[in-house]
Amino acid sequence: MKIYTKSGDAGETSLFAGGRVPKNDPRVDAYGTVDELNSYLGLIRTFNLPAPASTWLEAVQNTLFTIGADLATPLDAKPDWLVRLNSDPVKLLEDAIDTMDESLEPLRAFVLPGGVQAAAFTHIARTVCRRAERLCVDLAQSHPINHEVIIYLNRLSDFLFVLARFINYHAGESETKWSVR
Repeated sequence: MKIYTKSGDAGETSLFAGGRVPKNDPRVDAYGTVDELNSYLGLIRTFNLPAPASTWLEAVQNTLFTIGADLATPLDAKPDWLVRLNSDPVKLLEDAIDTMDESLEPLRAFVLPGGVQAAAFTHIARTVCRRAERLCVDLAQSHPINHEVIIYLNRLSDFLFVLARFINYHAGESETKWSVR
């Protein structure tokens, strides 16, 4: 199978359940941003991460592919091959957050994004996740979507924030607190 089809050369793309939309369609913007987030997570996984961060991130990457397929398929379409996102992955994120929180000092102030490179990239991924969430909320205003996607992205940004702190903690990097001026 060739990677190029030339079918998108006129600025349109196909949805999974059929039909074509412009490449700047809100649905394409939403799942494209989820793809961008997934790429950042792949970058983060290239670093030497504390256990079991890489395993968690691989699970998240797989879930983001499920989300991309979910968003690329109108909610009323029911293709046999499609697995819609359910609430199970949210529970996995919450469990991971709780596990990481056990080793972290409680937050008493805002912390500036940064620290070691892996943590800094994790903060970037968190902001991309927030953008994906906003785009999905915006999409849901005009097209019905699976609400589990919005819930997952909301929880994922929390997970990524805690993961950045966890990475810095294990690297011996202290957090920089926000200084109000």
